[in-house]
Amino acid sequence: MKRIGLLGGMSWESTAVYYRRVNEQVRDRLGGLNSADVVLRSVNFDRIVTLQKAGAWNEAADALGQVARELEDAGADMILICTNTMHLLASEVQASVGVPLVHIADVTGEAVAAAGCRRPLLLATRYTMEQAFYRQRLKQAFDIDALIPDAADRQAVHDIIFSELCCGIVKESSKERYIQVVEAGKAAGADSVILGCTEIGLLVGPDDFDIPTFDSTLLHADAAVELSLSSTMTGTKARTRGQAADLHQSVLL
Repeated sequence: MKRIGLLGGMSWESTAVYYRRVNEQVRDRLGGLNSADVVLRSVNFDRIVTLQKAGAWNEAADALGQVARELEDAGADMILICTNTMHLLASEVQASVGVPLVHIADVTGEAVAAAGCRRPLLLATRYTMEQAFYRQRLKQAFDIDALIPDAADRQAVHDIIFSELCCGIVKESSKERYIQVVEAGKAAGADSVILGCTEIGLLVGPDDFDIPTFDSTLLHADAAVELSLSSTMTGTKARTRGQAADLHQSVLL
């Protein structure tokens, strides 16, 4: 079993889901009292949000890169950034370590494509919905044309994430609002839904929609378990950073 490095705290509400999920999956796969080999480093989310709002992405990249190195020094064989939005900095974080970064958009795109879906509605923070890094990766790697809600709906989805879900607040009215957003997306041609923020699964899930729904948090955690239990991961510590990136691509794509 290889050690999973979780770069979490963004927010800790969803990082807790990661920790539970990877352990549940290892127990289900191996049985008995087996649990995951995990090292977790949880950052102060308030600091990260301040950098996001200021557009200080270089400073954020330096901060996450340092934490990723700490995880590698603690024996992590792979790194997961436990948030979709901060995958804006995935290349910088990967460049800072010599073990693979498991990219959340890759594992999500793989699941969407495998289900035969091509026009998912992407629900996420405004950073993830409005900037190109996530949707471009889906398009280039999987030929997936992700749709995003209109401006008012994007703002509503974003505000519910930060003012409620990241604070552990789950409201029925917010669930109904998300359902309305998805209905509008279906009318615009969406054939599926990506829960592209790691907190959204705390509010809605597949049972709330009548089109295929992909929870990026669960898919990301499951991919880490698959890698952890795979013999392909043998000897990651001896790889160069470039070889680590190549390994990630070969295992997941």
